[in-house]
Amino acid sequence: MDTTKNSILIVEDESLSIRALSEILRHEYTIYVEKKSSKVHELAKRVLPDLILLDVMMPDMSGFEVINELKMDEETKEIPVIFVTGMTNSEDEAKGLACGAVDYINKPFKESVVRMRVQHQIRIINLIRKLQNLSTTDELTSVGNRRYFLTSVHQEWERAKREQTPIGVMMLDLDYFKRLNDTYGHITGDAVLVHVAQTIKSGLKRASDKVARWGGEEFAIIQPNTTLDGVRKIAEDIRVAVENSRFSVDGQDSISLTISIGIHCVIPKPGDEYTADDLIAAADRALYKAKRKGKNRVCYHNEPD
Repeated sequence: MDTTKNSILIVEDESLSIRALSEILRHEYTIYVEKKSSKVHELAKRVLPDLILLDVMMPDMSGFEVINELKMDEETKEIPVIFVTGMTNSEDEAKGLACGAVDYINKPFKESVVRMRVQHQIRIINLIRKLQNLSTTDELTSVGNRRYFLTSVHQEWERAKREQTPIGVMMLDLDYFKRLNDTYGHITGDAVLVHVAQTIKSGLKRASDKVARWGGEEFAIIQPNTTLDGVRKIAEDIRVAVENSRFSVDGQDSISLTISIGIHCVIPKPGDEYTADDLIAAADRALYKAKRKGKNRVCYHNEPD
């Protein structure tokens, strides 16, 4: 599958309609197909298409029921849906738009109309993502920024609370960064931050593990569905990777780098007053414990002083 293409999920029970839409769109987009509307929600959560073409009249669930199901799920509610229909009733069209559909494509298909309506929605999607990426990416290091991290933590916190799974957070701080800046200058300091950010990112093994620049020389990581031992192991791997890396200045001086890491991990309890912000604060306290104990180490929240 070409991951550079936008993806479209076609929901149709008629083979001729599937073949017609696929032929029109397959050269520009990655195509998924589902014939049973009762399985659309599950498939949409798994592949997260950029756009769904949804037939209104389906044998098991109507398109209206399917879109309502999609809109009730945090993971799928933002996926735009274009209804596909052979009906010309304006009341049905109004009902679909009221349910959250972004457009309609009428049968029989006109290739130019299908292309135009799909391209229009894809352009909107890509523009929104570009703007979102700019607002959630740290300009210097290209990892997430503080806003991105806080949004991710609160989303994963609610998921962990629903599913009763552990969630871990790391707070990481580059040791002796002020001294490095004073010795080599801020341009070198910035280059070091980029190097460290990429070293941290390469130490994460799952797409669900997210790294962000918290501020200055401090970074943060969220690890959903990970036990304390799992968080501790990844933290130690990252610490060692930073320590073993070398940053060369003008091809001459080789700067030794180390990082201190504070971690915490909990299973959120429904109704508990403990929050995602408390989780971050606990990891931050563990970070400063690591600093006090001599730097270049991993400490966890409940670790004895």
